Amino acid sequence: MPSSHFFQLNEIVELIVLTQPASILDVGVGFGKYGFLCREYLDVLDGRQEIHKWQRRIDGIEIFKNYITPLQKLIYNHIYFGNALDILPTLTEHYDLILLIDIIEHFDFADGQKLLQLCQQYGKNIIISTPRIDLPQNTMFGNPYETHRSFYRKSDFRKFSNKIFVFNFFSLIVYLGEQAPSIRKKLRKRRLLFSWPIRLGFKHIVRKMVLKAMAQMFTPKSPTDEKSDGASTRG
Repeated sequence: MPSSHFFQLNEIVELIVLTQPASILDVGVGFGKYGFLCREYLDVLDGRQEIHKWQRRIDGIEIFKNYITPLQKLIYNHIYFGNALDILPTLTEHYDLILLIDIIEHFDFADGQKLLQLCQQYGKNIIISTPRIDLPQNTMFGNPYETHRSFYRKSDFRKFSNKIFVFNFFSLIVYLGEQAPSIRKKLRKRRLLFSWPIRLGFKHIVRKMVLKAMAQMFTPKSPTDEKSDGASTRG
């Protein structure tokens, strides 16, 4: 689908920001939502609002060309057209993070396993999101590749050693890769940091912590900081 539900955005964006990847591959670009979010939270909020200052490499793969407009072409450095199973082995780039957001269920199970293997070869880390409920879906938006062909459970990821399951009511979210252990620690620390005052009834403390964090996040960098950002990798 050119779009996907928004009930998983908090969890996925948090994982992306905690990873701090310099290069991202978005498999199944669609409307380009996750390319936009990566650009916003990894470049724009890092003090690089102007396009020529963007530093993160954000590439995508899309099998259905009709989804792509000038909008996605502005955000992504490069978009490869075709089946990810065919494109991944041809890539020379090795990515810090590969996104498989609501995409793996569109492959039959055997091809889905091949896709995961290829992503492990070409990416240090992978974020996977797939429906928690087996939802039938056929051709949509004139795209035959929208059909759901498989359904995943936690047990299907048992063979992967470095992994995290992030709870979401609507999606099975899995983080695989080199940074999984450190991401797990960061998630636990953040959950603990914001949960203990609530449990003790000190909601005002949480409010102050959130406001302080938001103020730091949305405070523009000084000109000195921007000069140290370096050259853009956009090309």
